[in-house]
Amino acid sequence: MEKGKVYGISLGPGDPDLITLKGYKLLQSVDKIYYPGSIFQDGRKSSYSLQIMEGYDLPEEKLVGFYMEMTIDRVHVHPVYEEAFQKIKKDVSEGLDVAIVCEGDLSTYSSFSYLLEKFQQTDIPISLVPGISSFHLGAAEIQQPLALLGETIHVLPILKSTQVLEDALKVSDTVVLMKIRSVMRHIQPILEREEINFTYCEKLGTTEQFMTSSLDKLQERTIPYFSLLIIKKNKQA
Repeated sequence: MEKGKVYGISLGPGDPDLITLKGYKLLQSVDKIYYPGSIFQDGRKSSYSLQIMEGYDLPEEKLVGFYMEMTIDRVHVHPVYEEAFQKIKKDVSEGLDVAIVCEGDLSTYSSFSYLLEKFQQTDIPISLVPGISSFHLGAAEIQQPLALLGETIHVLPILKSTQVLEDALKVSDTVVLMKIRSVMRHIQPILEREEINFTYCEKLGTTEQFMTSSLDKLQERTIPYFSLLIIKKNKQA
């Protein structure tokens, strides 16, 4: 029996229409689709990837979720990835074509990389389909370029201190901060400066999308997991 193939497919930041045409066609043609999800402290399960795919009219029987506890140290995720990896290997050995999806872009801060590393140690053919990251959609929504000509961009996940952001702003024209829910105490002192322009974005590409450049409005928000800041230095200051 001929082996199947594995496809890593980026779904984009939230709007189902922002998947690539190639990615959409593959989701329609593959035999199974594995998607990640989260398990919260109260036992509730949720999958942002599954929510995006609801717009594609995919048969429910070919959707397979693998859910992980949401912790910073990520120690609980490795057995989950190993179990998903073994299931996909079995599917492929039976001649099935399998897609593994993720929100955003699968090469940008994506947990898909854990599975990719495992498949690269086998002879299973794998092909990756890139996608749109959340900060690219954020820039499009505010209609501002992330960078022009020789300008530089710095992307920071999980900011560890105010000094890290200070250093990034010294060497970059634009700084993108991701996963900011737990680090606003490090960010706020810098956002208060006159020479700083920022846009806060949450749940981009969904019906709950919210954006603001007002520090007062930002301070009133309960920051969700899917949130980011685009910070630019005001060159007129």
